[in-house]
Amino acid sequence: MATQEKREGPRPIVPIIPATDDTVSRLVAQDYTPWYKKPNLRLLYLLFFPTCIGVEMTSGFDSSMMNGLQAVDSWDLFFHSPRSVLLGLMSAMYSLGALVALPFVPLVTDGLGRRKTIIASSLVMIAGAVIQTTAHNFVQFILARFILGIGIPFAIVAASSLIGELSHPKERAILGSLFNSCYFIGAIVAAGTTLGTFKMQSNWGWRIPSLLQVIPSALQVTFCFFLPESPRWLISNGRGEEAYGILAKYHAEGDHESELVKAEYVQIEKTLELEKETSRVGWMDLFRTSGMRKRLIVGSALGLFTQWSGNGLTSYYLARILDNVGVTDNRTKNLVNLASTLWSFANATALALTVSRFKRRTCYLICSISCLLVFASWTAASARYSIDQGQAASKAVIAFIFLYSPAYNVAYNALTYTFLVELFPFHVRAKGITIFQIFSRAAGFFNTFINPIGIKNSGWKFYLMYVVFLAFEVVFIYFLFPETSGRTLEELAFLYEEDEAKKVKERVEHDIKEGHTGPSTKHGIRDEDSVDKA
Repeated sequence: MATQEKREGPRPIVPIIPATDDTVSRLVAQDYTPWYKKPNLRLLYLLFFPTCIGVEMTSGFDSSMMNGLQAVDSWDLFFHSPRSVLLGLMSAMYSLGALVALPFVPLVTDGLGRRKTIIASSLVMIAGAVIQTTAHNFVQFILARFILGIGIPFAIVAASSLIGELSHPKERAILGSLFNSCYFIGAIVAAGTTLGTFKMQSNWGWRIPSLLQVIPSALQVTFCFFLPESPRWLISNGRGEEAYGILAKYHAEGDHESELVKAEYVQIEKTLELEKETSRVGWMDLFRTSGMRKRLIVGSALGLFTQWSGNGLTSYYLARILDNVGVTDNRTKNLVNLASTLWSFANATALALTVSRFKRRTCYLICSISCLLVFASWTAASARYSIDQGQAASKAVIAFIFLYSPAYNVAYNALTYTFLVELFPFHVRAKGITIFQIFSRAAGFFNTFINPIGIKNSGWKFYLMYVVFLAFEVVFIYFLFPETSGRTLEELAFLYEEDEAKKVKERVEHDIKEGHTGPSTKHGIRDEDSVDKA
């Protein structure tokens, strides 16, 4: 349990910072030193990759592995050539496990803290991967996938929150965007592994890819012990000294007198105070006000959009899609899977490093319109192949599969968790991302279960459902998505609530003028030992 910090000591007297509602943003804009020239911040970002950012490697590995295994003869023979309903069930159990776990995610994430939640959920996923590797029948295999699914939402919600809450404001958006691009690192490893094992006659042809699924989770368990906790979580649990020490160490290279750190601390503290005053932090809080209901609608819709935009087809059933356009050789299927995954990683990473600098709503509009155009063309080419079985139409489908990747990644991959962290204030952030995950996993379960049935029974006509939904996405984003770029998380805490935003501004201005810009303790601000406790 967190211990309450002492309050009897005087607050340190500090120089007055000009009182504006964007003090932190202004100070960040005045910082011209790149992150890689700051040793502490550089270490933090390096730790992010095997811990927080690397969480999505597990999801990427899983979908690409299931894609590749369908072109591995030993797997197909061992499980008696699963197709249609059975194939859908094998893939969908991952999403079903996540759906079962999601109601408990905010309780664990807000209770244990971000870092401990990542460690605990990674241990669950390691257990699932081991059971999957040693599966002796269909039931054990889908049970393992269910366990893997239970672990992943805890890790995703905790990791995405920690990235947004621990990053320096200047790099927060880019790091949030890189979170989803790591999906493709896991996907590349899985695609390369199945390409290397598909000719193996023994069951190790599919057991080796299953075993390698422990790697991302093992990295998270190992390196999370070196990662600090979220300053916002620490402050909300009465551990302000530790939070201030972390902010000073990583955002100011150990300078406890930094104006940026003092302004950040005041902004976080006062925002959390007002949030607690106006909220009981329950599930109904998401429905209590007009602003929260708007956030809930946008977050829920985004969960559907990230799964019902056609991406589920290539993520899990590329082999079946290629069957429908005359590509039946297993080696060719695995090569296409690996090539498309490499291409997706390249464009996703490039987009993650660039699109966060642009307006969020604009990027989502570009993404949805591009997906609509590409997927409609993909559907037309598939329809043409069904008529004349021509090579031109078959090659066109493969080309559109590759074109679809950057169209989807420009926002649905690159911006989703950045946008969610900005959309939901701290006191409902875990719950808000959980709501997104519920809709995303429910849509994913529907996709992975229904897609193989639809592909088998309807062929290209099944794709029309996605074309219609993509058109709906364009309209929804145009009218309902807010703009969140260019502001700190505390400035965004009252995105829809102007009155509360004014109150925060007044409190921050008052405390900065009075010099109340750090946690009060009996002996003042502590040094580096306060960071180690986190």
